[in-house]
Amino acid sequence: MSARFAILLRHGAYHQKPGAPSALQPYGLTASGQEQARAAAVDVLDLAKTGGWQIDPEIVCSRQQRAWQTAATLAAELTARSGAPVHVIEDEALAERSVGAFANLTTAEIEDILARDPRYARPPKNWKSDSHYKLPAQGAESLMEAGARVADCLSSHMDRLSDAEGPMARIFVGHGASLRHAAHHLGILGLEDICRLSMHHARPVVLKRARDGTWHHHCGSWKQRQPLETSLD
Repeated sequence: MSARFAILLRHGAYHQKPGAPSALQPYGLTASGQEQARAAAVDVLDLAKTGGWQIDPEIVCSRQQRAWQTAATLAAELTARSGAPVHVIEDEALAERSVGAFANLTTAEIEDILARDPRYARPPKNWKSDSHYKLPAQGAESLMEAGARVADCLSSHMDRLSDAEGPMARIFVGHGASLRHAAHHLGILGLEDICRLSMHHARPVVLKRARDGTWHHHCGSWKQRQPLETSLD
């Protein structure tokens, strides 16, 4: 079996509710985000041409509108440019970290609720970026748990790639923090790398899964996180 490549894209810029963890926010792309998604097609086709890859005609994305819209825009652009049909499937396992019952509340609202609930201690100041912290809410998960879920999702979909001759690549559109934590679980990023790195909107980071099943960073740049940057999605 030839080497296989996972082309990871963080969704484009979107209409985010101010002050709320990105998590499961239901909003779509901004005009800038739509342009980022269209521009991603050029990057993907250039990568495929340089690497001699066949691109699987199925783009996998999370169910959040921003990821689906990025994938759908990218699929339409790839189809128009290559002449080969590309379509989109959704997989909930590619979602961002869930905050469970606190979904779409602001950080201040979440912290106020916890302060008033006698069952729980106040969350740490850096709880949104703490890889191991999980909000005490039904359905919540830590960033590490989200990363493990996404890593399993990537592996599962890569297992299902066809055995066509030559290297194959599949596109995944998801969310920055859960993709970075997935890269940690796959042995690509160290724990210390997760906090200092982010992902550019709709710019590919390519992981290679070797024939022995190990994963490696192949190409595409992670984004260096700025000191005051707090968004994890």
